[in-house]
Amino acid sequence: MSVQAPNLVLSPSAQVGTGVSFGANVVVHPGVVIGDDVVIQDGVILGKAPKLAPTSGAEPVGDDPLTIGDGAAICAGAIVFAAARIGAGSIVGDQSYVRERARIGRDTVIGRGSAIDNDVTIGDRVRIQTNVYITGFSVVEDDVFVGPCAMTTNDDTMNRHGDDYDLRGATLRRACRIGGGVVLTPGVEIGEEAFVAAGAVVTANVPPRGLVMGVPARVVRQVGDAELLERWR
Repeated sequence: MSVQAPNLVLSPSAQVGTGVSFGANVVVHPGVVIGDDVVIQDGVILGKAPKLAPTSGAEPVGDDPLTIGDGAAICAGAIVFAAARIGAGSIVGDQSYVRERARIGRDTVIGRGSAIDNDVTIGDRVRIQTNVYITGFSVVEDDVFVGPCAMTTNDDTMNRHGDDYDLRGATLRRACRIGGGVVLTPGVEIGEEAFVAAGAVVTANVPPRGLVMGVPARVVRQVGDAELLERWR
């Protein structure tokens, strides 16, 4: 553990691996599990319990701890909730926000000021840029790219629904690319290796390798072989 940790608030029940570096003014709540060689920068809050509205249908976190994998970095001002999982080697950028039960895979980057909502699953080697919102119950598979200020939504009714209504996040299949400022409406699926051009509003599923643009988004061509991820590894 770093000795350079002014104003560190570290719960006695937290588990801290070897080689962990803490910045100033960090708060680590009870039960948090931090792997080896993790970097935690200034002003980070780890293991925060969610404060849910009385009408929220979200599940409580119980005793499920926040777990941070070896070699991960949680950057300045980020908040990572209890019951989340951060994979080995991943980076949670400055002022980012990762909610309860979110799962982030290995070697993934969450950009500055981005919000990952509750019950989101994000795969390995994903690149989420600045000020992105990934709504609850979304799935982001391996090697996906999400451009700055893109957003997903999960409620067609905008909170005019009964208790039996299921929120439906977006599904982003392997290696798809989402341009800056894109809006994905509830429940849409973006196919493997698809490309969504900047500023598009996606209201229907996008087929694998489809290239879409516009409002609402329409398929204009297919992603060519030269653009596939395997050519850029």
